[in-house]
Amino acid sequence: MDDNLLAQFVISSVMVVVCVIVHGFGLFGLNRAMRTETSIERLERIEPLSPRGTAFTLGIVIAMLALHGIEIWLFALAYLAIGAIPALEPALYFSTISYSTVGYSDVHITEQWRLVGAFESVLGIFLLGWSTAFFFRMIGRIDPH
Repeated sequence: MDDNLLAQFVISSVMVVVCVIVHGFGLFGLNRAMRTETSIERLERIEPLSPRGTAFTLGIVIAMLALHGIEIWLFALAYLAIGAIPALEPALYFSTISYSTVGYSDVHITEQWRLVGAFESVLGIFLLGWSTAFFFRMIGRIDPH
């Protein structure tokens, strides 16, 4: 097996594990913050389209975007560390389009490291799906019916 291919699999695997741990702890913390005894009682009385319901929804969305942002930055920093992308802005841009699975092109990353970008795309699908399920679960808590 090509040494570079093995290195790509190792780095990709490490990044997957790190990001899944970050995401899991992030959603766990957000869930825990929303599940205090007093908050459960308060959530049952929130109208979804009221200012409080809107603030609740906005808070969840911002927290989840921050969580995805952390994971995108982790990949961007990994690209810089391994020399796959030479500067921060293109590394961050490539990481964002890979994570979100937009994937315009891989002209930003060296050919020898592009498999790491593919792994980031697959991981992004899972983590975005996980966040979507979490978001609907949280929003379901404020449904008055």
